[in-house]
Amino acid sequence: METKTAVAALGALAHETRLDIFRLLVRAGAGGLAVGKIAEALGVEANGRLSFHLKELVGAGLASARQEGRFIYYATDYAAMNELLHYLTEDCCGGQPCGESIETCNPEQCA
Repeated sequence: METKTAVAALGALAHETRLDIFRLLVRAGAGGLAVGKIAEALGVEANGRLSFHLKELVGAGLASARQEGRFIYYATDYAAMNELLHYLTEDCCGGQPCGESIETCNPEQCA
């Protein structure tokens, strides 16, 4: 991962609402959630503000959107998430063991 890509991803997560959305999508699994369900879970209105935050996550490569009929579903891009985690921890402790291992998320386990 390039530093520029990591900065964009971290920038997208550096907002309370977007971080809440991202964590919700991670828990939702590979199928993702419809916008209405995201709004309901967060206790917010399904309006332009929520759409803005979702588009920021998609633009940063951390989530994807797909349309099914009248609904738009958003889901975590687990490969991008794992790549970011790896980028942040690849030189952990100078290559020496440093305690608990960092597990990456397997989308198969999240489904």
